[in-house]
Amino acid sequence: MHHAHGPDTLAPVILERREGPYGEVVLRRRGDDFEIIANGCFLMDTSDGRSERLLIDAALAALPAGRPAPAVLIGGLGVGFSLARAAAEPRWGRITVVERERAIVDWHLGGPLAGISRAALADPRTAVLTADLVAHLRTATERYDALCLDIDNGPDWTVTEDNGNLYSPAGLADCHQRLTPGGVLAVWSAQPSEKFEQALRNAGFHGVRTEEVGVARGVPDVVHLAIRAA
Repeated sequence: MHHAHGPDTLAPVILERREGPYGEVVLRRRGDDFEIIANGCFLMDTSDGRSERLLIDAALAALPAGRPAPAVLIGGLGVGFSLARAAAEPRWGRITVVERERAIVDWHLGGPLAGISRAALADPRTAVLTADLVAHLRTATERYDALCLDIDNGPDWTVTEDNGNLYSPAGLADCHQRLTPGGVLAVWSAQPSEKFEQALRNAGFHGVRTEEVGVARGVPDVVHLAIRAA
């Protein structure tokens, strides 16, 4: 789970509550931070952002050296930290964000989260698709040099049942298919998962490893990394 940090004494203020195709999404403010809640489950907040940024940086570092203008697909817009990090890096080429909740896209386009993502959304490299990530990976024809996926709380604990498809053999095969040779799959998780590492190897990925993100307390977040063979 993206950890809720900060003083627990501040009561959250609900800014917007919306019924979407996948249930209820809520944007709350707690002090200076924003929080996104989906179907009563805490998704992420703006208190830290280290792991969302590592998701992007680790993928770029794992790419073959000197690959010109690599295209990245970011699965899940969330609070916008991953997108902002990608757009702040001139080496990235095309930046495609897939977010299935229209409400979250709206909160960035002109709503309370615009402060985080305004520059990134205005970047000519950036395109935002309101679509289901699993469906996009299955039906898209374009390929990406990096897939940076953060659509729930990790492979062992999915926010909605459907997300399990991403981590299934078919979902991982779709990820493999969407990558260019030498391309990188980076998946955020609230905890390391040996089971998921094995699933990545079974799906034909190479160089499977896990990078930890230190947190103030508790189990560190991790980013699972895997490479499509060149």
